[in-house]
Amino acid sequence: MDVVLLVKSIVGLIVILGILIFLFFYAPSKRKKKKPQKSQKSSKTPKSSKKYPQRDLKKLVEVIKNKNSSTQELQEALDLIIKYHGKIHPKLGMRAHPDFDIYADIIFRICRHPSTTKEVIINFDRSLEKLNPDYNKEINDALTKGLNSRGF
Repeated sequence: MDVVLLVKSIVGLIVILGILIFLFFYAPSKRKKKKPQKSQKSSKTPKSSKKYPQRDLKKLVEVIKNKNSSTQELQEALDLIIKYHGKIHPKLGMRAHPDFDIYADIIFRICRHPSTTKEVIINFDRSLEKLNPDYNKEINDALTKGLNSRGF
């Protein structure tokens, strides 16, 4: 009896494996047909949009990280960050929210950027402090670290 049960189990597993292999090779053919449609849609949207249409924080931070960005590009990116991502999550008790690290990095990078000016730094600092009064100390600490790292 044990041998019969073992053989039935093996045959059942082979049938299930066959079905899974069939689905694995059958499903990608449907996906390949859908992918070109998505790429066509995405290629149409950037043509009709502005310079920073996505307002994605990661894309805006990339502009700040780029050492070749001009002062104008830097100012536009910082304005969009303030406009769409300026409000930081509330503090977790006495600690800053983990997302504040992104803003501290932005402050640090604009202080170190070769195309930055004092107006760019001051405007971003004041706007961020106005939107997030709970984070004044943390923003000032990040600004101090950024300015001290410039090595005058």
